[in-house]
Amino acid sequence: MENFKICPISEHCGGCLYQGVSYEEQRAEKENIIREQLTRRKVDDSVFCGLVPALSEYRYRNKMEYTFGDLEIGGELTLGMHKKRHFMSIVTCDECQLVPMDFNRVLRATLDFCVEKGYSFYHKKSHQGLLRNLVVRHGVKTNELLVNIVTSSEDGFDEQAYLDMLLGLKLDNELIGVMRTFNDSLADAVINEGVKILFGRDYYNEEILGLKFKVNAFSFFQTNIEAVERLYSEALALIPELDSKVVYDLYCGTGTISQLMASKAKKVYGIEIVQDSVDAAIDNAKMNNIDNCHFICGDVKAKLDEVTEKPDMIVVDPPRMGMHDKVVEMLSSYGIEQILYISCNPNTMAMNLEKFSELGYEPVVMKAYDNFPKTKHVESVTLLSRTTL
Repeated sequence: MENFKICPISEHCGGCLYQGVSYEEQRAEKENIIREQLTRRKVDDSVFCGLVPALSEYRYRNKMEYTFGDLEIGGELTLGMHKKRHFMSIVTCDECQLVPMDFNRVLRATLDFCVEKGYSFYHKKSHQGLLRNLVVRHGVKTNELLVNIVTSSEDGFDEQAYLDMLLGLKLDNELIGVMRTFNDSLADAVINEGVKILFGRDYYNEEILGLKFKVNAFSFFQTNIEAVERLYSEALALIPELDSKVVYDLYCGTGTISQLMASKAKKVYGIEIVQDSVDAAIDNAKMNNIDNCHFICGDVKAKLDEVTEKPDMIVVDPPRMGMHDKVVEMLSSYGIEQILYISCNPNTMAMNLEKFSELGYEPVVMKAYDNFPKTKHVESVTLLSRTTL
């Protein structure tokens, strides 16, 4: 059993907000934030059931995207997270408590390798340099580990030596893929401009509530598997009988909820703007022998009208920015009895619920989940019911 202490870089790292704060204080503050947002938007919080505690405070993340850089101008190479309030500075975080120990091992070994080789990092201002990011992903149910080093196309990176170093590490999980992604984009983001598989494959496998998922290197996927299994189970339990019903799953990502509903529903339409996620959703449905899910790539606002079969039930799981008022209006216009709203941002959730209320939909059940302890993030589930004809 690990003896967790306050993270040694908590003063500088921008990843955690609540290092050194008792878990009960964290929960109380997050719950208060949700209630304040609901009150500010005049949303009835009497149906709010509170914040469900985390299943685990530590080692729960299955993906991390690290950045190469330096802590001080001209300083030694670092690899990790952005420093608080200093976007150009990077703090090495090889003792992170939120990730599996293998992530810390891979990060430290990668940094040591790159320092020994004398590699430079990609400078955001000059747009020169080799090293950009390290992305590590983990299959919780399968114990598979995927490593992706992101560089510019600049010559000099010794791929074979890097691979040999990784294969020589003692890890808890099985290293099933090592990739090098090329990115010469000016944007400060992991952008795929070409991938070279150095070892194994460019995806890992995962399981959620009995379904199997192939998670591509660049696909969005839930970052806390045990927590999302609980959230999805309790969220879907709120939905009335789905037999013979047509369901819309909007902002569906890789189609996890779509496929979970498919066993009961007549048909599920999933809409998602990221093509890679839609491709993964289609592949995963085939892998799970599900033939009543239809996935559409595009913006929800633009694609809703393309679906001629109208819904009996709607599930939405929008990004942090929430839903545009126009989308809320479109969903309300269907006149169905219930809408299930899954949120990752209390602020935009309250904003959307306020708009739904204006259009005749009120929350009847609302529950929040502390799926990301030590950070500011919370997720929530709200069942909305139509109150006007």
